[in-house]
Amino acid sequence: MIMNRRPFVLSSHICCPGASISAISFGKSWYMWVSVMRKSGGGARPKKKLYHRVQDLDRVMDLQKKPCAILQLKSIIQAQKKQFLLLRDLEKEVGFVRKWNFMAVIEKYNTIFHVSSGHRTPPAVMLTEKAKLIAAEEDDVREQMEILLVKKLRKLLMLSVECRVPIETIEFIESDLGLPFNFKESFVPKYPEHFSIKDIDGRAHLILESWDSSLAVTAREERLAQEGILSSSSSWKKARISKDGNFPGPYAFHTKFPPGFRPNKSYLEEFERWQKMEFPSPYLNARRFEFADPKARKRVVAVLHELLSFTMEKRLTSFQLDAFHVEYRLPANLLLCLIKHHGIFYITNKGARSTVLLKEAYEGSNLIGKCPMLLFQDKFVSLCGRHGSLE
Repeated sequence: MIMNRRPFVLSSHICCPGASISAISFGKSWYMWVSVMRKSGGGARPKKKLYHRVQDLDRVMDLQKKPCAILQLKSIIQAQKKQFLLLRDLEKEVGFVRKWNFMAVIEKYNTIFHVSSGHRTPPAVMLTEKAKLIAAEEDDVREQMEILLVKKLRKLLMLSVECRVPIETIEFIESDLGLPFNFKESFVPKYPEHFSIKDIDGRAHLILESWDSSLAVTAREERLAQEGILSSSSSWKKARISKDGNFPGPYAFHTKFPPGFRPNKSYLEEFERWQKMEFPSPYLNARRFEFADPKARKRVVAVLHELLSFTMEKRLTSFQLDAFHVEYRLPANLLLCLIKHHGIFYITNKGARSTVLLKEAYEGSNLIGKCPMLLFQDKFVSLCGRHGSLE
């Protein structure tokens, strides 16, 4: 069998289920090339397809660079016993290369950071008085977030095959979930009725102590319930899918096709069959299903959708998603699965690593429905002035 390697990008056709991904490459143009390995059938060379990039979603990552630096520096200063950091010690905290980025942040945002020095004391950076007042609100916000975090963490464990996940895997996404630093000591012991930590095969695991069926409801189902779709009659079976890929059915996912993507009739017909297809709940044990079953493959989409929904900003890097490969029984060709469902997920190469975003969570570059912690962070960062100054 001869393997033929060719560029692959999504346009008006669904990715071939038999294809397996080998590499991904982004250029400066508003699309990306995806290399896949597939069987050579001979004959004419097939047409190249495009995975269209969405400028607004790429811009999300650019807009986060300065706020992330500001918030990280705030946390570093607050972690110091005397609530200030000697500039000579900044390199120890962030490394030699990143030190210069943070020095630029300190110099530019003097409404948040103040540098003090005397004749006999070395320069040190601290929060301004206004910044201290807002930073003092963080404890109240974390207390407000705690009930939500308990629910998220329980659902995270309920998604896994054994209702347990290695601690190091959760630590990999703890800031994305909104968990406090060192959550295994500061958070988990407060809820012994829900969580325990046990050593399994030489690795510390977070264990779910009790299953709660009322939590086995996905974010997708909650949205459909709010829209009245789950309680409606079976009239949805007669409804037709719209050109944007959306369908008013209880098994459908909210879809946002990228600009420039023009699905043809055959694509929409096939996508309509997929949107109508029933599938098992992601909270059912994955061992019960064969991945070759189309319903099980649709269930994987629901698992990824739910995992991204747990995060504060509805996004994770591809490496973070892959960390749950074993516990969630994710497919080996996970990236191809994400690319195939480009109306639900978006992959951007902006930032240090490729990031997967849940499309329905964004309106343009703006996140819809921010949690209290993100609202607090926005309030703190707003001290630097108008939003445009962060770019």
